Amino acid sequence: MEIKVKRKLIGRSIRKEFNGWWAISLIGATVILLPILFVFSSLFFKPNENWFHIREYLLGTYVKETLILVISTGALTAILGVTLAWLVTMYDFPLKRFFRWALILPLAIPPYIAAYTYRSMLSYTGVIQATLRNEFGYQMNPEWLNISSLRGAVFIFTLFLYPYVFLITRSFLEHQSASFFENARLLGRKPFFIFLKVVLPLSRPAVVGGVVLVIYEVLSDYGVTSYFGIHTITTAIFQTWFGMYDVNTAMRLAAWLMLIVVGMFIIERLLRSRQRYHLPAKSRPLAAMKLKGMGAAAAFIYCTLVFLAGFFIPFVQLIAWAVLTFDKVWNDTFFTLVYQTLYVALISTLIIIVVAVIVANVCRKQTAVSYFLAKWITTGYSVPGAIIAIGVLAIFIGLDQWLAPIYEMMGMADAPLILSLSIVMLITGYVIRFMATGYNAIEVGFEKVGTKYTEASRMLGSGVTKTFFKVDLPMIKGAIFSGFILTFVEICKELPLALLLRPFNFETLSTKTYQFAKDERIHEASVSSLIIIAISALSIVVLQMVNKKVKE
Repeated sequence: MEIKVKRKLIGRSIRKEFNGWWAISLIGATVILLPILFVFSSLFFKPNENWFHIREYLLGTYVKETLILVISTGALTAILGVTLAWLVTMYDFPLKRFFRWALILPLAIPPYIAAYTYRSMLSYTGVIQATLRNEFGYQMNPEWLNISSLRGAVFIFTLFLYPYVFLITRSFLEHQSASFFENARLLGRKPFFIFLKVVLPLSRPAVVGGVVLVIYEVLSDYGVTSYFGIHTITTAIFQTWFGMYDVNTAMRLAAWLMLIVVGMFIIERLLRSRQRYHLPAKSRPLAAMKLKGMGAAAAFIYCTLVFLAGFFIPFVQLIAWAVLTFDKVWNDTFFTLVYQTLYVALISTLIIIVVAVIVANVCRKQTAVSYFLAKWITTGYSVPGAIIAIGVLAIFIGLDQWLAPIYEMMGMADAPLILSLSIVMLITGYVIRFMATGYNAIEVGFEKVGTKYTEASRMLGSGVTKTFFKVDLPMIKGAIFSGFILTFVEICKELPLALLLRPFNFETLSTKTYQFAKDERIHEASVSSLIIIAISALSIVVLQMVNKKVKE
């Protein structure tokens, strides 16, 4: 009798907890996981002849160049990001406050835009070689500045993705206790020794986290690698899809790419699993040491060179090109392009924010189920866009086949692909890919306000929904706004998903920019590139405002 009573109580508790919020959260997690699992399942199906050809003659090259690109970029971004974070955190030198935020600006220029900008600038007819020939009479070997290679791709990725490492490491170092570094100084250790023996071990979790984000971006890229003619697994997916029209082989390539991503994720967890650093109970923030003479000059020159190469020079070049082609590009067709970009980004962002708010509210209770739900809902960001696109396309084609009898009853038998040729597919891809961006911002907002007000409202008899709208929502409005802006910006500048999932004759700013560059119409691509950069810069401004508010 007692056991039956306990079972009834447990059943009532489960039914009470499983409400509409939980239902929407589980549906959202299913939508995000389903395309990824569908791609992975392709490994268990029988491959076709195209796959055997690729595996025999091409797969080794794809994997080799992908790994070289990932390892080289990861190592160089770690060096660049950590050294810059060390300088702006530990030392005071001329224009340090300016460099503290200016060194983030390269993140506003998508790598594919930087790739065609630098390639054009460094070409035989570009501004550098033309100036050397015409003004100084010096004829340079064009191959010296040719960056259309694996080496050039590493240069572009390093220069425009290092802010991921820089931001995370800088934030980590700024919150460290000054005692670690001051004790090393009192023991007579030189700055270089402190950097190697104190800074690097302390910041290793932050550095690894930043490098992993860089690697995810490199694995997701299609614009840089295709423009430079580099054979990676991502470019192979596109070539198989568009060149052979073979979705099955593209899915199998995407599955292998996903295995590489899973491997990188496991390695990251192993590297960070035992790294635990705790601040003293009464920690004092680090005071920057003023540099003088050659030290100050060296720090200033180093930061200046990175800022010039990573943002100022390509930005000024794009402005110069835009002035030349503005009247030609700025027309009704371009306004339609901007409208379509903002329209799709707005709808996708609204869906992401609504689902993210619901899931984040559900996951406030620290249980095993909520932990895994939070991980599932943010899985899409660590998966390259090509994988998500393949999975979404395959599922939508399956849905169209399943709904074919209904289409026939509605008199649409002549158009068997309805969903697969609609904008819904592109929006679905965006939601899966960028759910983590909105969710993480909102989760931070919930963590900041805590649960005491929510618990008080529930104790007074208010339900989950009423408590959310009356208590929680007003307190996390700032986090929702930040998540909205950051997600909106990421969608506006995203390229691989837009190329693969957009409807016929539907263009966004990113796809049009890529097409201009691919057709060697570099100057015409500058106006749309500047708009993307302006939108991206907005996210950096919001990020800095949020960080400043958190510190206050």
